[in-house]
Amino acid sequence: MSAYSYRAARQDGAIVTGAIEAESHGHASATLASRGLFAIAVAPAVEEHRPAASRRDLAIVFRGIAALVSSGVPLERAIAASEPLATGPLRQTLAAARERLREGASFAHALAAGRGVIPGLVIGMIRAGERGSQLGTALEQIAAHLEQEADLVARVRQALTYPLFLAVAGSASVLVITTVVVPRFAAILGDLGQQLPPATRLLLGMSELLTRFWIPLLAIAAAAAWSAVEWIRRPAGRKRVEELLLRLPFIGAVRRALATARVMRALGGMLRAGMPLLLALDAARDAAGDLAIAERLERSRERVVQGAPLASALEREGALSASALQLVKVGESSGRVADMAWSAGNLAAQEAERGLRALVTALEPALIVAFGGIVAFTAAALLQAVYSLRPGM
Repeated sequence: MSAYSYRAARQDGAIVTGAIEAESHGHASATLASRGLFAIAVAPAVEEHRPAASRRDLAIVFRGIAALVSSGVPLERAIAASEPLATGPLRQTLAAARERLREGASFAHALAAGRGVIPGLVIGMIRAGERGSQLGTALEQIAAHLEQEADLVARVRQALTYPLFLAVAGSASVLVITTVVVPRFAAILGDLGQQLPPATRLLLGMSELLTRFWIPLLAIAAAAAWSAVEWIRRPAGRKRVEELLLRLPFIGAVRRALATARVMRALGGMLRAGMPLLLALDAARDAAGDLAIAERLERSRERVVQGAPLASALEREGALSASALQLVKVGESSGRVADMAWSAGNLAAQEAERGLRALVTALEPALIVAFGGIVAFTAAALLQAVYSLRPGM
């Protein structure tokens, strides 16, 4: 299916415009004719990829839809009732989806027209539920997955808030000391015309460099930051950075646990909704949020296609955490891969949270010691200068 924009005339002569999903240009014209419209112009629509809605907003909306559908409310009415809970592009996507449902489209196909507002993982789970006549179950799994994902993201942000604030406040304090306080001491010490200690001369030189060349230095820093961001935005650059992060001690373990939580919850939810394993692995790979992990999952999928057990394939590629692999092995031996994958995702989320807390616990004193060391060096250098000048006063 492709999107086509059209300009057509109604039977009363009014001109209408819009978009339609069709297999071909001719099929789009035929569909318009079946609706009583005379096609004036039909052309492929320019796809505009929009950013995905927040996990929290998606969780709230799909929890409402799932609850209503499970209670026997028709899907279209459930969407209409949950639509006020959404805002912005998500609300527009839901409204457009209701219109497409009236035209006979499937729910997954109707949501896919949102051009990125609804994550592909969610659409895949809905499609699997519709194929297996288990849409209610699929919606429940989607709501649970989105709620847990939103909770995990909120905990990660909360854990990183204080270290980030500490880094910003410490950097600002050091900048004020080196550009405001130290130059005033430099003016006083310079008037005395005496030899200063090496530490003081080093401090004054750094301060003079910042105060005299702060504009070029700021421009260089901004250009370097922009270049780094642009490089990381490219898939190749981002994958290199993420591969490096996976190799780092502590940080790599936390990132692997976070990716494992996302992948295993997505895999378990899709398998519960009736999606075949290989298709579920494809969709779960997109939920990893890590290109390095996604590449390892792709290689694992190829091994599964060749006949390898899922747990062995994942273990061979080092895609997921060890505890999750153990649960997947248990699931394969007992025929409960979906349940064990979901449990593995929950276990990995707990491991990620514990690892993140430990990392933050170590990061906070490290930042305090680093900025405290800079302040201590500044104070010692100035005091050395004062004490060295005292005999000559």
